This record gives sequence, structure tokens and C-alpha cells, in this order.
Amino acid sequence: MKLTWHTADLRLTQPLRISRSVMARRDAVWAVVEHGGLRGWGEAVSSEHLGLPTARILHHLAAARAATERFPDPETAWAETGRPGEGGAWHGLPPGVLAALEAAVLDLVGKRADRPAHRLLDPDPGAGQGPLAGADSGAVQGPAVATARTIGITGPAEAAALAARLTAAGFTVLKVKAGHPDPAEDLARVEAVHAAAPGASLLLDPNGAWTERRARDLLPRFAALGVTAVEQPVAPGSPDSLARVAADSPVPVIADEDAVSYEDAVALAGRVHGVNVKLAKCGGVRAALRIHAALRGTGTDLMLGCLTASSLGIAPAVHLAGRARWVDLDGHLLLADDPWTGIGGADGTVRASGRPGLGVRRVTGGGGVRNRRADAVEPR
Repeated sequence: MKLTWHTADLRLTQPLRISRSVMARRDAVWAVVEHGGLRGWGEAVSSEHLGLPTARILHHLAAARAATERFPDPETAWAETGRPGEGGAWHGLPPGVLAALEAAVLDLVGKRADRPAHRLLDPDPGAGQGPLAGADSGAVQGPAVATARTIGITGPAEAAALAARLTAAGFTVLKVKAGHPDPAEDLARVEAVHAAAPGASLLLDPNGAWTERRARDLLPRFAALGVTAVEQPVAPGSPDSLARVAADSPVPVIADEDAVSYEDAVALAGRVHGVNVKLAKCGGVRAALRIHAALRGTGTDLMLGCLTASSLGIAPAVHLAGRARWVDLDGHLLLADDPWTGIGGADGTVRASGRPGLGVRRVTGGGGVRNRRADAVEPR
């Protein structure tokens, strides 16, 4: 196999403000694995919050190149990198880089088998060689699920206008960011969104901005305004505090910043109502499947979330979306110019296509590709 990569600019339609930051752009690094005339693609996005600047992504891809290219084919790469805890060629990679390489190999395996990724992923991978299902498993039609659409910290009138446009387009789930220093601002925003979109299910996400006492005081008030679940209401680092809030909350409490890894999710199972799994945080689709299996029967449900990324970066999670109670896969919908297509979402529903692999295609002229390596390639 051959591994190459290049970098692209992802710019948001408008800056997204959350409790800890404002984001207007980020880099995407596209990892490409090639074998037998076919190419598989995966995406890692830069994130200062996760300690993954672009330079670190590039460094780790370069470090993993020789070991990756020693695999004789993508099927071997998939099997030999899929054993939890056994190290191997990709041992020690940051989760975002690991997820991108894994996605590229999965994409290529699917293209070589002429099957979409959701037909290759075993819903119960166990601890074996990694989830590759049989030739006839699953249906060609992939998951099609409602996704939340994020509304950032903004004024009530602006939030209400956006909510009205989104529900008119078909969205039935809206996620409202919270964590303004003045809780009255958050309450006014949620009230305005609920009035503008009374039929929508509302998720609330303070990104860990509240104390335990503030969360206990505010959650009943948000529940009265139509909020149906809340992500990470308290600052990460104290799972016991999160569990106490969950025990008394009038709405389901979903761990996010406190549930990055498999070990985090297992420790919270049965103590919160949900765990938000992001492939770039946990390490890819196989890690997400392990978390899903570990949560089964504990009373804690799966949420699938994402970072702001292109359709290429979101696609692997879409192939898992049928397993989640809550789906928040809208990162590509926040972009001014998505350089990939193939998972939908503009009507409120993300869909895994029946095309081989991840099922996404590069948009001609889409995205600002820069820093192109001399051996970088165009997608097939």
C-alpha cells in the first residue's frame, strides 16, 4: 500500500461560538491509502482543544507511513490494526490521526469488496481481529437518521430565525449551545428557539461551563422550555459530579468531555443517561463499536457526535448512526464550502449511501487545498 496526504482549509459559513471559544476555520488533513489502482480516504481535522494542531497531524502521518506501507494489502492492514491493546503499526497515534487512517483503510477495503462500509462493520465486534462481516450481511441501504443541527451562543432573535429556517428545511432536532456567563442569556435563547420551532426536539450543550449547583438550578428551567437532553452540563474532570447531576436531572444527561476514551465510557456506564462518542476523540469506528458493545444493557445510551469537518470526516460515523439514540453529525453542514459530498444532511437527515466504501465523492473545485505534497493524489 501507499500512504499520502495533503491539507485543505475548512471555513465555516459563520463563526460558531460556544462557552469556551469561537471558531471560524480549521485545517483538514486528508490521508490517502492506495493499492491496486484504488484509493481510500480519511480525514483528520486540527483541534487546539484536543492538542492536535496541523503540524502534529502531519508529524504522526509521516511517522506512521513506513509501517503502513509494509502491509501487503488493506485487508491485512484492517485486521492487524484492529486488535485492542495489542499495539501494532498504529500504536501510540493520537485518536484523530488513528481515526483518519482507519477510515481510509475501511474506505479502500469497501471499494475493493464493492460494498459500503456499513455492510463491512460488524455490530458486535468483540475483541477479535476487528469487525469485518460476511459478504451478505446487512442491507445495501445504509442508515438514514435525523441529525441535530447546532445553534451557537448568539442573540435570541438570531437563534430564533435560524431555528425557523432549519425546521422549514426539515430538521426535527436542534442543539442549542449554552454557557454564557449570564444564564438569563441562555434561557432567553432556548425560549426563543422553542417558540420558533415548537415541534423540534431540543438538545442543550453548555460544554462543561456550569458548576454542579448551577446545573441543578438551571436544568428544571430548561426542561420547562422544551429541552429534552443536556450534554456535559458541568466542567469535565469530575465524573462523580456529572453522575450526581444526572441522578437528579429532569432530562437525560449525556457525558461528552468526560467521555473521550473507551475507558471513560465504561467508567460512566450506568451513571449517566448517555455517552457522546466522537470518532476523532475515541480513535475511530472500531473504538466506537467497542464502546457501543460495552454500554449495552447498562442503561446508558450511545450518542454519536462530531467535530466540524467535511463530509469525508463525518461519513464514518454516519455508517454507525443506526446504533445511536442521539445523532449530532452536522459538522459538514456548518461549512461555507464542503469539499466532499455523499452523506446528505441539509434536510435534517444524514444517510449512508450504498456506494462502496465510505460512499463520499470529492466536489470538483471544492475546498481550499493547500500545501499539496508532490505525491498527493486525486480521489477515485
